[in-house]
Amino acid sequence: MSLNSEALRLFLGVVDAGSMSAAAEMLGQTASGVSRGLSRLEDELGVILLNRTTRRMELTEEGAHFLPKARQIVAALEEAEECMRMVHQRPAGRLRVDASVPVMLHCVVPHVGEFRQQYPEITLELTSNDRIVDLMEHRTDIAIRMGPLTDSTLHARPLRPAPRWMMASPEYIARRGAPETVEDLVDHEVLGFTHPESLNVWPLKHAGGSSYLATPTLATSSGETQRLLALRGVGIACLSDFVVREDIAAGRLVKVMEGVYSDYLQPMHAVYHRNTQLSRRIACFLDFFAGRV
Repeated sequence: MSLNSEALRLFLGVVDAGSMSAAAEMLGQTASGVSRGLSRLEDELGVILLNRTTRRMELTEEGAHFLPKARQIVAALEEAEECMRMVHQRPAGRLRVDASVPVMLHCVVPHVGEFRQQYPEITLELTSNDRIVDLMEHRTDIAIRMGPLTDSTLHARPLRPAPRWMMASPEYIARRGAPETVEDLVDHEVLGFTHPESLNVWPLKHAGGSSYLATPTLATSSGETQRLLALRGVGIACLSDFVVREDIAAGRLVKVMEGVYSDYLQPMHAVYHRNTQLSRRIACFLDFFAGRV
């Protein structure tokens, strides 16, 4: 048996991407090449790792047992490569960063060009998920997360906290008026999140305290979708400052309910595993973005 790292990376790519075609696109290969490579790996092992049909693909029992071992082997190889790079003190290699769509679009993407100029040998892979991802499962090195952290197994570096504003378009306010208290919201279209419920807690003072659980009349899974709906006059949204800063400055959106705002700042962290072997790349990324995000 003569397994090689490329075969293992190909297998992991197929599992993570969910299909041959998606894995081929991610790995820069043809679908037929990926299929042949996977078949060669299965021949070497003498087992079927994935059951493939025209409609779906799933791990066999042997594939499920082999998957964590393959991840460990690839991680160990990447650790060895990283150690060799650190000998020469040059940050290089692949760095996978995940963030929600609004954070990626408004906080990360504007600075990627400058980062690439400073660290041309670091290959960035940027992914966006509006749900919290499992770093190991999604092969993610750094995740940028909004709100309080609950996972104590991760390292976390705080980034600049962000205020959240209640806002609507001038057209909506002209049509429906501007609410001034939480009681006024029952007469308005409230834009909120499908999950998690904590994102529907608005920083508003009222008789019951300094935060208010809004009941959406229209819910989305994405803050960027909410921003576009607010811009089109559909309703009132509560979003982070970095998402709507330019819209407010340009007059496309107007803050409402400022008289009862509770001055809450939403935490933002970059998180990564404690036992990561990507310390130099991660440090470069965090040091660069900490002063910009």
